[in-house]
Amino acid sequence: MKVASTAPLLFFDSGVGGLSILGPARELLPTAPVIYAADSAGFPYGTKSEAEIAARVPALLGRLVERYRPRLAVIACNTASTIALSAVRAALDIQVVGTVPAIKPAALLSRSRVFGVLGTDATVRQPYVDRLAAEHGSDCLVLRHGSAALVQLAEAKLRGEPLDPTIARDALSGLLDQPGGDRMDVVVLACTHFPLVEAELAVAAPRPLLFVHGGEGIARRIAYLTQEQPWPAAPSPGTAVFTQVDGDVHALQDALRQYGLERIDAL
Repeated sequence: MKVASTAPLLFFDSGVGGLSILGPARELLPTAPVIYAADSAGFPYGTKSEAEIAARVPALLGRLVERYRPRLAVIACNTASTIALSAVRAALDIQVVGTVPAIKPAALLSRSRVFGVLGTDATVRQPYVDRLAAEHGSDCLVLRHGSAALVQLAEAKLRGEPLDPTIARDALSGLLDQPGGDRMDVVVLACTHFPLVEAELAVAAPRPLLFVHGGEGIARRIAYLTQEQPWPAAPSPGTAVFTQVDGDVHALQDALRQYGLERIDAL
């Protein structure tokens, strides 16, 4: 199928977390047209039921694909990917890239053979995470903790609000205070929001920890899947699409511009 050079990449998340995927993708594909879609009306996903997410995400992505005609869609959200990726792929006639916890890299990097998975409540309880841990970290102790507050911290950071340092500290304590947590040396940031507050997590850590996430790997996957396709000669302003446009969205404008998203649209 022939692809127009102006056909965009579509990135989808519940909020701004997917910017941690968009950033590395922009570095690899600097002239790629971009639509960044955030389900602000449904945010946050991490506290919702599997049934809600499984129904909501394919329907929203169907509407987005119909409106913007992207060449490829990226579910830049761990929660949505672990629950709805197969349903989205079945519903759309374009390639769909999911975002899964970076458990394989963590297992390769951990010297103590104890690593943590820090995500949303919905992500850390998924059987998909069980399978990844069994496949790639069978000789490791894999600790898990869900933090809804850390998702909100990332959103607040991008709105330019003052940040409560106890939120990052409490999120890490949820891993460190478990049996074996004193030996943990690697933390998987299993929510795309969390790399946006990696600096805050590093400051809150009582000792040096290695944080890993999938942003660069997803960017390489996007580049690979589109390697034969044409791109514009020069970058163009990207569009951020929200399912609900309110004061919080307008407060994100400066941060969105840093990722090349100059326009705001409503779905």
